[in-house]
Amino acid sequence: MLTLNRKDLLKTNSYIDGLWLSGGQAQIDVVNPATQEVIVQVAGVGAAETRAAIDAAEQALPAWAAKPVKERANILRRWFDLIMSNQEDLARILTAEQGKTLAEARGEIAYGANYIEWFAEEAKRIEGDLIAPPSADKRIMVIKQPVGVVASITPWNFPNAMITRKAAPALAAGCTFVGKPATETPLSALALCVLAQEAGIPPGVFNMVVGRESRAIGGEMTSNPKVRKLTFTGSTPVGKVLMQQCAATVKKTSMELGGNAPFMIFEDADLDAAVEGVLASKYRNSGQTCVCSNRILVHSSVHDLFVEKLQHAVSMFRLGDGFDPLTTHGPMITTKAVQDVQSMVDDATDKGAKAIIGGRVSELGSYFFEPTILIDATDDMRVFREEIFGPVAPVFKFDTEAQAIAMANDTEFGLAAYFYTKDIGRIFRVGEALEYGIVGINEGIISNEMAPFGGVKESGSGREGSKYGMDDYLEIKYMCLGGLQ
Repeated sequence: MLTLNRKDLLKTNSYIDGLWLSGGQAQIDVVNPATQEVIVQVAGVGAAETRAAIDAAEQALPAWAAKPVKERANILRRWFDLIMSNQEDLARILTAEQGKTLAEARGEIAYGANYIEWFAEEAKRIEGDLIAPPSADKRIMVIKQPVGVVASITPWNFPNAMITRKAAPALAAGCTFVGKPATETPLSALALCVLAQEAGIPPGVFNMVVGRESRAIGGEMTSNPKVRKLTFTGSTPVGKVLMQQCAATVKKTSMELGGNAPFMIFEDADLDAAVEGVLASKYRNSGQTCVCSNRILVHSSVHDLFVEKLQHAVSMFRLGDGFDPLTTHGPMITTKAVQDVQSMVDDATDKGAKAIIGGRVSELGSYFFEPTILIDATDDMRVFREEIFGPVAPVFKFDTEAQAIAMANDTEFGLAAYFYTKDIGRIFRVGEALEYGIVGINEGIISNEMAPFGGVKESGSGREGSKYGMDDYLEIKYMCLGGLQ
């Protein structure tokens, strides 16, 4: 049973135009993956309710966009304060529906709230330009205005932060927002709505629709001309489909898609620091993050010592229920996710890789996969080409810097990359040669609200966070003033 200080944070209906509305679709079981127990049932909605939410967002847009920027900033600041004052309850909801440890969940709540705090301040710094005119009788002014109604589709791995990373800049810019959370983890999204309402965000400005009919809901978002921007975090194949659908109405899009992050360890690296970096980057959230290190590339001269140190560290992990304070790593989100990871491990071992720790489904049950290290991995294995999205670290060898860079870039993805070295020249050579939007250098944790998060190649477009993150929710308007003489 989920125990909360504020029971009103646990909602089971979608939030549309300031009201909690149920739809005509089937009820959705929200399951705790650690225990397989149903936490609650959430009422599902479909395309009609999504259309109503979009209509509400369009109607609320003029007043919200016209609101003085300091007022919008103050409302967002109140939302941030409410999230942080209810951090423990929000973390418990998150752990119950997603499975990550309570400590990780608390961290996600704070991380997600930081984006609201950041963009509340950035709202005051939306600036234009006065450009030198072509003739004395003219003046050229450039202003920035909200793009309009924003639709959002977010995944289950960070059910709080993936929403705040999108909603915060949208609302700060003066846009209104319609979100669709993953059906596995709708409770965190709905709890955010409770606090948004309490903070004073007006009806229609922030809406959330929950439903299993992903194609119908997504189809309404991508086809409805009232939606002027779609922001999505998820797989590359789904992102491509959404981009194609948005083309019909020429919507602005932001896509944070799949990754295949290399983690490169050069011969001069601090191996103990590199191990800590791999632990943080690879195994956080049981390997279920888009910036997880996917391929561990180690210089052959330090390979054996690094693997020995990593194996010792991973052997200290403890799988279990995220509410157990002794648990270091929780379950995966579904049994299918576990089966997918097992299939990739089996492919690697069939082709010559060796699991020196883990490599199989845990005795705890079908939602748990043992933290795994694979050695003797090669580039013909699926773990080199595909995003693993589980607690599996395949280790590859390299002999030269050029070889390491070539291996790292040998993928269609380009979200995050990591490398460890003490050579200042190599830091610049490798950092600039890597075809990735984010590069961690001697650092395994790279996400924060002050930095631009996003990828290149087939890992997406646009940036979230930082001063650059606001631009994705603004349109640039040029006004030419003539006849001034």
